[in-house]
Amino acid sequence: MMSARGKLYILSVLLIAASVTSVYKAPAVYAAQITTRSVTLLANGAVGGSTPGGVVNHKFDFTLPSNSSVGSIKFEYCTIASVTEGCVAPTDLSAASATFGGEAGATGFSIGSATTNIVTIARASATAATGAVSYTLNGVLNPSPANYTFFVRISTFASLDGTGTAIDTGTVAASTANPIQLTGIMPESLIFCTGETIDLTVNGDPNCSTATGGVIAFNQLFSPTDTATATSQMAASTNALTGYAITVNGTTLTSGSATIPAMSTAATGTKGKSEFGMNLRLNTTATSTVAAGGEITPVSDGGDLRAQALAGYEVADTFKFTSGDVVADSGFNTPGPTNAQRYTATYIANVAGNQLAGTYTTTLTYVCTATY
Repeated sequence: MMSARGKLYILSVLLIAASVTSVYKAPAVYAAQITTRSVTLLANGAVGGSTPGGVVNHKFDFTLPSNSSVGSIKFEYCTIASVTEGCVAPTDLSAASATFGGEAGATGFSIGSATTNIVTIARASATAATGAVSYTLNGVLNPSPANYTFFVRISTFASLDGTGTAIDTGTVAASTANPIQLTGIMPESLIFCTGETIDLTVNGDPNCSTATGGVIAFNQLFSPTDTATATSQMAASTNALTGYAITVNGTTLTSGSATIPAMSTAATGTKGKSEFGMNLRLNTTATSTVAAGGEITPVSDGGDLRAQALAGYEVADTFKFTSGDVVADSGFNTPGPTNAQRYTATYIANVAGNQLAGTYTTTLTYVCTATY
């Protein structure tokens, strides 16, 4: 007979065996991890890709690690990344109206189904796919909160409808962002300067900050046998719709009660005749020794550059002076706004043999008026 003590010993062994059996679990099976994955929020027209509540395009790039037959790919938008947790749709996001925007790598896909936060793309049959791929979903409504992070779980399937066991999986993250709106005001603008000289920048544009003083002497003593010349410069630009006009105002050369008559009609200079005039051109015969003046710089093109000398002042070697005349404007081809250009004004003085001696002066004022 077996003793009571022996029976207790056998019972103890059985209890231990049962305990070991109760904690055993079969090993878990996981899908392979999609690598090199990202989602880019692309602009849709004027709507920036990360605009909160904007209908934009989402481009997915990733690498499939398994050379498996893939029939469909599911994109699931969630508030958390973990694939082991339940998926809650991001606030106000909607992919229900998404359309297929393009593909690369494994191709032949189109939209299979689309709900608020799940889009499945599918193709006619499952085909081996591996390596880098890219898919774009157009017309996705971003979550409405600003600076809001959301996640998209990507899964590949052998089935054609995103069901069954996933082959490869991976999660990408994206975020909406506050749009940065920059506002700047371009006011009505007119820049105008005069001086003896105005330098050009390295780009050939006049620089009004370099304008020198306006006290200018003629190049030589007045003489019945030669023409005295002097030059000044001015520059102008404006954004006025119909551009600008420049008038010259002042008197002719005067010394006490003696004057040198102004050239009221445009004409070439005549040595030995008392006359005062000006133009806005490079003159070749204005003086018996050197050319005087200069052309408009940069040259007008009728677009961004519209400066022009006007009648009476626009012909080389022809001069005129009438106070109040409009001598130039920005109407080359058609009137309008223009970038800065430089004019060179040439002044001539001829005198008759009986012109009274003295120091002859005049003060000329140029007025530039823009019309907006």
